[in-house]
Order: sequence, then structure tokens, then C-alpha cells
Amino acid sequence: MGGALGQVIAIANQKGGVGKTTTAINLGGALAAMGHRVLCIDLDPQGNLTVGLGIDLNSVERGMAQVMIDPDVPLASVIRQTKTKDLDVAPTTIELSAAEVELMTAIGREMALRDKLVPDLIERYSHIVIDCPPTLGLLTLNALVAADGVIIPVQTQYYALKGVAALLKIIKTVQTRLNPRLAVLGLLPTFYDSRTILGRDMLDSLRDLGDHQIFRTVIRQSVKIGEAPTAGVPITVYDARSDAAKSFMDLAKEVASAR
Repeated sequence: MGGALGQVIAIANQKGGVGKTTTAINLGGALAAMGHRVLCIDLDPQGNLTVGLGIDLNSVERGMAQVMIDPDVPLASVIRQTKTKDLDVAPTTIELSAAEVELMTAIGREMALRDKLVPDLIERYSHIVIDCPPTLGLLTLNALVAADGVIIPVQTQYYALKGVAALLKIIKTVQTRLNPRLAVLGLLPTFYDSRTILGRDMLDSLRDLGDHQIFRTVIRQSVKIGEAPTAGVPITVYDARSDAAKSFMDLAKEVASAR
């Protein structure tokens, strides 16, 4: 598993509001715009990725909750096409919260997602992007165990770096014990405002953080990025000529060349 086909990428950070879902949707959209076939998996019970890709939550009878806890529900059975060419989604609803609780007592619980990423599904997609919830719980752990790489969106703000250390520690444990091929693809600066000294300083301190790559691409504050999910499409479809769309195309190029 992994390697050239079906590069599985988790978008993780236990801090809320750092742009995880925005990154998952728009990285998926940008990779699709480059001609890749992409699957976005919504592992956040809030379902924002599902909604942001134009799926009505009321129409989701089976989603990731069932996939995670029922051995008889294959991942392929819940996948839906989105309005965006070459971009599919495995949707979720709030039921995933209850499923996470149920997983607590299951044997091999941190392998639940990896077990569902069967080879014929992996081979269908050039990239699989997993949106994680804003916790370091069992759902995020499942994503890290199933992934080849992890992208950590980090707000260019003062407290942002504190949480990253805790996440990196967990990633190290996962690498040692559960998934030796997991790589940190990089930290992704988000909500960047170059007009503030703090924003520029934060970018510098991110780059000084040591071992981990910082993506060259920086995601700036943008009204357009906020509008796109209400239309149910990535920014690359909503406004392909915007600076935000260009940023995500740049990020997609970095990710695609990281293989």
C-alpha cells in the first residue's frame, strides 16, 4: 500500500480553526484540477468537508461512521461523486462521534480505517486526502495509521506552535509502533497576513522549528476561500483565477512532487 498509487494524506492538527477542512477540500480540488483522481475522506463528525463538497448531510444514509465500526460496510459503498470532476468524497455525519466511542472497545481499533483502504480502492485514486477532527483521539489516530503522509496546517499566530509539539510526539509514536512509512510532508502556514509583523515573525519561527519541512506555499487570509464551501465546490472551481486558487495549485504541485 502507499507509494506512487493512492498516496494517502492526513490533514491533522488537534487545534480547531487552523484551516484543516479548507486545506483538505482545496488540496483535493487542486489535485483534481491537475488531472489526478482524488478521494476526500471526512473523518470529522462535524461533517464540514462533506457539506463543503456539496453533499446534503440529510442525504447521507451510510457514511464513515458505518465504515469505521461495521466490518461488512466497505469504504467503496459510501463514496459519492461531488460536483467537481475527478473529486469523490466519503461523507460523514454526526453519527461518527458515537462510532468513535464504540471503537474504544474494539480490538485493533486504531487499524479500522487502514483495514478498509483495500488495494482495489487505493488503485482507483492517485491521492486520498483525510480530513481529521480537531482532537488527538481515535479518529485522528486512525488517519495517521492509514496515511503515507501528514500535512499539519498551522495558523501563523502566537499560540499555534504549542500544539504542534504534542501532535509531532504522537506522530513519532505512530511511526515507531504502528505505521513506519508515515512521513510528515510539512507544516502548512495558514491564515497568513503579511501586513502584520506578528504574521511575518510567526512564519520565521515556524521555519526555525527544526526538523520539519515548511511548505513553500503559504495560505493567506481570503474572503473567497470562505465563500467557496457555501457553493459546495473547491476554490479552484469557485474562482480559478483567484490568488487563493493559485496558492492551492502551488500546494498541490508541492504535494504531487513529494513522492
